[in-house]
Amino acid sequence: MRISELSRRSGVSTATIKYYLREGLLPPGRATAATQAEYGESHVRRLRLIRALIGVRGLTVSAAKDVLDTISEGNADTHELLGLVFGVWPAGGAKDEGGEEEDHSGVTALVSEMGWKVSEHNPARQVITQTLHTLRSLGMDYDWHDLVPYAELAEKTAVLDLDQLQGPDDPLEKAERAVLLTFLLEPALLALRRLAQEAESTIRHRG
Repeated sequence: MRISELSRRSGVSTATIKYYLREGLLPPGRATAATQAEYGESHVRRLRLIRALIGVRGLTVSAAKDVLDTISEGNADTHELLGLVFGVWPAGGAKDEGGEEEDHSGVTALVSEMGWKVSEHNPARQVITQTLHTLRSLGMDYDWHDLVPYAELAEKTAVLDLDQLQGPDDPLEKAERAVLLTFLLEPALLALRRLAQEAESTIRHRG
């Protein structure tokens, strides 16, 4: 297909496709003339993943290219692929960015209590550490033990998440599905929690 058809099929403008080609996110098509090329279904799939990584996942062009390169090399198994698109670890291996030392003992204890085998570099650890620190600084008597019931619910949610990712064998399609189902569903999951809170409040306080 010509670049105009590729644009129509993928929903990406011709100018943006040319930009992705220049930046190396999209491999070149098969040259048919000095200034013309033909593209295939693999280009459509890759453009869809690029849109998901940049538009939904919020990665920079450079970070998206690192993820795409790792997937294209075929060295990442499903677990590693999901880790890349979820942001558990950076493409090319984890990097220690240093910085101020923080007390991660609460997160470590929570992970141990749940029996989870998770990366030391998962940014979710930092989020939990900072949240617990903020709660304590505001005088809340709240520690990792209070998060255990929520962790148990999160574990059940993760099972549902991974069940929905079964199916496509193509790594590009699997990565796109992971990004869309995970990051697009998160606002809906938070909204469901708010609805459930209102419903529970009605039961408890209105009868």
